[in-house]
Amino acid sequence: MISLTKKERETLLILFKDITAFYNANSISKVLGISHVGAQKIFKRLLNESLLTDKKIGKSIVYKPKLDDDYASKLIAFLLADEANNFKRWREEFRQLFKKDRIIMLYGSAIKNYAQAGDIDIMAVIKKREFKDVRDILKEKQKVLPKKIHSIELTADDLLKNIKKKKEAILDIVKTAVILHGQEEYVEIIKNATSF
Repeated sequence: MISLTKKERETLLILFKDITAFYNANSISKVLGISHVGAQKIFKRLLNESLLTDKKIGKSIVYKPKLDDDYASKLIAFLLADEANNFKRWREEFRQLFKKDRIIMLYGSAIKNYAQAGDIDIMAVIKKREFKDVRDILKEKQKVLPKKIHSIELTADDLLKNIKKKKEAILDIVKTAVILHGQEEYVEIIKNATSF
């Protein structure tokens, strides 16, 4: 596995999560808080490593993760899992939900500042027959958690359809969520939802 700097890792995650936006060196430099030249160097390195693809739109060159590349997809899944490690409390709290082929996402105010959050937002991407099981687990969790759990349960097809229809609420979740479980499955859904 190649060694990436913190800013290179951040760049890949931003490009992956913000699926409706097109980033060039100027726009990503503002998000990352680095110089335009620094952003160009990051894009050049990630292109050379075959982790990104680029496209000219007008006078600008924009970049997206190269999700059709197996290595790039697995690297992004790893970066998502690594990001989830910063949320160990929630990974432990919702571990009962972690089963094969499930995607469990944490989003909303609990990510930024749990103390000031009004609730805990969870999205479970699961098979339809698992809805009741997930709701039952969350109902039990609610008995011990001091804040209300707000959950969304949907199938992978539903998530994909909502992304393709550009449903703003779903796109906002995709852009900001921490993927607690099912990172590889999640990358596959996003791969099928985006095009350059």
